[in-house]
Amino acid sequence: MSQPLIDIGANLTHASFDTDRPQVIARARAAGVQWMIVTGSDAQASQAARELCRQYPGTLFATAGVHPHHAKDVTDAAWPRLRDLLGYDEVVAVGECGLDYFRNFSPPAAQRVIFELQLQLAVDAGKPVFLHQRDAHADFMAILRKYRHRLRTAAVHCFTGSETELRDYLALDCHIGITGWICDERRGSHLRELVKQVPVKQLLIETDAPYLLPRDLQPKPRTRRNEPMYLAHICATVAACTDRPVTQVAAETTLNASRCFDLPALASVE
Repeated sequence: MSQPLIDIGANLTHASFDTDRPQVIARARAAGVQWMIVTGSDAQASQAARELCRQYPGTLFATAGVHPHHAKDVTDAAWPRLRDLLGYDEVVAVGECGLDYFRNFSPPAAQRVIFELQLQLAVDAGKPVFLHQRDAHADFMAILRKYRHRLRTAAVHCFTGSETELRDYLALDCHIGITGWICDERRGSHLRELVKQVPVKQLLIETDAPYLLPRDLQPKPRTRRNEPMYLAHICATVAACTDRPVTQVAAETTLNASRCFDLPALASVE
C-alpha cells in the first residue's frame, strides 16, 4: 500500500516479540505501516515502551498508563514515573486506561479509582487518553463524562461494542479504534455495519498485536501472533465495509491518528 498507515495500538513490548522485534517492525514498515504507537499497560511496561521508542525515533511512539487489569497493583511510586514519562515527546497519550468488568482481574472499585486518577493525569499533562472498556459501559461513561470536556482528545481502543455504546462515544467526540475483530465472522460481524456510522474524522485503525489476529487472512499465518504488518488488511476490510477506496481510508485514518495524538507524522500526510 502506497499510502502510509499508523497503527494506534500495538503491544510491541510483549514477550512474544522478544526473539524478533526488529524484524516485526521492519515487516510492518515494508507493509506500509510507517508509524506505530506502543501500548503501556502499567508503569514498568510504559517505561519499556518509551525505551523501545528511543530505538526507533520518528517511527515508534508510546502511551503511558495502567490497564484496568493492573489497577489493584498500583503503588504510590507509579504516579511520579507516569508523570515523568508523559513529559517526553514520544509518549503521546495516557493509557491504556479504563474499566474491564469482563474478567475483573482487579476489583471494580479499584479500577474506577485508578481510571479517574489517570483521566486527571491526562488533563494535567495536556495529553490524549487511550481508553479501554469491556462490560463496564455505564460506569465507564459516568466517569468519562466528568472529564471529557477537559481532555484534549480521547481514543476508544479496540471498539467491539454495541450501537448504543458507539453512539455514546461519538456524542463525546471520541475517536473509535477498529481492530481485526471486524475480520472475525463469528464475533465481529456487527462491526461491519457499525463502522459505517463512525464519522470519517473519528475513525482509527489498530492491530492490538500480538492479540486479535484477523481470522480471514489468506494464507493463514503459521502462528496466532498478530503483527502490525496486518494493519493493511484491517484497513482494506474497513474500506470494503464502508464502500470507500482503501487508499482513501488509509489516508483518512492516518490523518486522524496524527491529529488525535499530535504526531510529527502529520506533516507527511496533510
